[in-house]
Amino acid sequence: MLVIEQLHKSFSTAQGLLPVLQGVDLRLGQGSCLALMGESGSGKSTLLHLVAGLDRADSGRILIDGQALDARSESALALWRRQGIGLVFQQYNLISSLDVAANLAFQARLAARFDRQWLDYLAARLGLASLLQRYPEQLSGGQQQRVAIGRALAARPALVLADEPTGSLDERSSDEVLALMLQLVAEAASSLLMVTHSPRLAARLEQRCVLHAGRVQVEAH
Repeated sequence: MLVIEQLHKSFSTAQGLLPVLQGVDLRLGQGSCLALMGESGSGKSTLLHLVAGLDRADSGRILIDGQALDARSESALALWRRQGIGLVFQQYNLISSLDVAANLAFQARLAARFDRQWLDYLAARLGLASLLQRYPEQLSGGQQQRVAIGRALAARPALVLADEPTGSLDERSSDEVLALMLQLVAEAASSLLMVTHSPRLAARLEQRCVLHAGRVQVEAH
């Protein structure tokens, strides 16, 4: 489903070019879940941004179902972001002016894939059915993250990209939220690429790899 080949990315700094990704190779099959680990600054978030089409690599290829992402036009990349992926961030990134119901539906409406039955099911599974009229500021951190996960899955994307999705939660909440996310990702028939610094959480996923010195160094199945 996702194939990354010899991906390179550098950023300009006052001291010159800073190489971040230096030949990353990665494969993720349809319906598979992979944890991407690595130290702070190793390029994990940069890699997610490239896969999401939010930035372009200096060289190398990102293939989605055999088609090169970097060869797509800006409008095609925008369509990929709307319909092909679901994003889950550590800081939730909910829209404060929208209630839970509208936040949950936001991505699905944007992708023209709104499905009331699926959305109601997600809300029930995520423990949000009684909170649909509340606003983000009225929710706990764990509740906000559940909304973020529901929003990402509402359009049944081919790929879910999660950047430290439970990083701001306590251990118990992290375990609960991750377990729910993995179950719902499977039910949506999506693939998952999750950045985490936690070996404990990474062990819950079927595949794990480590990004070090700009390359994928270790992969375990």
